[in-house]
Amino acid sequence: MRRLLTADDVEAAVCGGSIFAAGGGGWADHGRMLGEMAMAAGSPELVSMDEVPDDAWIATAAAIGAPASTTAWEMRGEDYVRAAQLLEEALGEPLYGLMIGQNGMSSTLNAWLPAALRGYKVIDAVGDIRAHPTGDMGSIGMAGSTEEMIQTAAGGHRASHSYIELICRGATAKISPVLRTASDMSGGFIASCRNPLRASYVRENAALGGISRAIDLGAAILAARDGGGDVVGAILQETGGSILAAGRVTEKRVRYTPEAFDIGTIAIEGEGRALTLHVMNEYMAVDDPREGRVATYPDVITTLDPAGAPVSVGQVAVGMDLLVLRIPADLIPLNASVRDPSVYPAVEKALGIALYNPDL
Repeated sequence: MRRLLTADDVEAAVCGGSIFAAGGGGWADHGRMLGEMAMAAGSPELVSMDEVPDDAWIATAAAIGAPASTTAWEMRGEDYVRAAQLLEEALGEPLYGLMIGQNGMSSTLNAWLPAALRGYKVIDAVGDIRAHPTGDMGSIGMAGSTEEMIQTAAGGHRASHSYIELICRGATAKISPVLRTASDMSGGFIASCRNPLRASYVRENAALGGISRAIDLGAAILAARDGGGDVVGAILQETGGSILAAGRVTEKRVRYTPEAFDIGTIAIEGEGRALTLHVMNEYMAVDDPREGRVATYPDVITTLDPAGAPVSVGQVAVGMDLLVLRIPADLIPLNASVRDPSVYPAVEKALGIALYNPDL
């Protein structure tokens, strides 16, 4: 499958990506900006992995940082383009295409502008169909590898002289934290391009079809919303997910860390149920005091307002009425990293809970 991405796909990608954002995944307006700029530059082509030659180079376009409105950040479309240019120059060979590290409010569209301006394909594969806090979680099995990778970043808050460019080489687990530190130093959000890999590897280890799935979900949401229908019902029908609870936010304890993470918990009570949502940029788990764990990464966990609009961690406030959506992991394509035990300890330590499931 290959097709040109269109202006209609922009809003659909933002809407569907906002569900898979799991409370994080960037900013809807930032995603619209990237998509509109890509359309103005020339519609990029979305290509499925069965169309890509085995020896083609594919890199991951991503944004790094904590998107919960706790820092002054600046990220321009040109930063994604610059990061891709830096990586291609460091690689010394042409890139065929760009995949994305995760879906999200903006991250579903991270590859579109550099693809349009530099002639790459947008690869219909993702490092993770849902948003996650660390680069290792979207590294499609490279987190524990000793193979030298290239990772680049560009961006920053210009008014405070925080613009940064960097090129790193080394094992993924060693250089990914360097980019996260750069994100914090740049203002909390930075564009990256990383881990160029042959298509044969990507085909076996990425979550295939992740972008088209976000677009299809977004199209279903838009059809329901614009037709005056049941948006929540459309989400559940398209994804197979369920609503864990409908209730009111009674407590929010989320703090920004120097590692560019937003970490903490959000408590929701209602309809005879009390839930604790564990946050590390995104929702990573949900606990019920009576039933125990009721959702765990890589399940998709998202908060919605009563009308079905996603509410990010940064937007959540005490007193809000929210729905808690869960899409079980067995209903979504999974990447190799979610089965890699080495990507979990840092996140488990930060949250103080267990996440890794050896039965995935």
